[in-house]
Amino acid sequence: MSLMLSTIPTTNRRIYWAATFIVASIVFSFGWACALPLAGFAAVAALTTARREALLLTGAVWFANQAVGFLFLHYPTDAMTLFWGGALGVIALLSCESAGLLVRRFPGFAGGVAAFLAAFVVYESLILAVTAATGPGVDHFTAPVVTRIFLINLGAFAALLMLKTAGAAAAKRDVTKTFASRPI
Repeated sequence: MSLMLSTIPTTNRRIYWAATFIVASIVFSFGWACALPLAGFAAVAALTTARREALLLTGAVWFANQAVGFLFLHYPTDAMTLFWGGALGVIALLSCESAGLLVRRFPGFAGGVAAFLAAFVVYESLILAVTAATGPGVDHFTAPVVTRIFLINLGAFAALLMLKTAGAAAAKRDVTKTFASRPI
């Protein structure tokens, strides 16, 4: 009985969490397009799942964003757009990995804050580096722009963590109710 309780609900929760993550990324993609808060998603993935699953979730978020962009928002299909699409995927995965390193090193609230900050710093630093290497300039990396992107990522980070907490509470309530009503 305890094996059933510990494995089935966990599997369902993981599936629901992955689906929620991907649906949220699609919704956010329509709202923010190429400003999708990938660092926020990467940090939450690192906080809430094992390393491999976090990287898969982050990749799925990136893929969903690219699909929305090319299929519905009509991103151009020139070489630079395709290059940036791939670069964003790699940068998102590196952000997830940096968040995961800190989560594994610092548990609890401090680890969560460190994970988010690491994901954001890695994400923005690599965007800046790629822009400097390939683009016409980095003039748009101003304090107001980076602050806006930080706040978007922070909002997504907080919203996703609240969704995860609400989902976990609902799952716990359902499992408790189901097993409490069964005779022993």
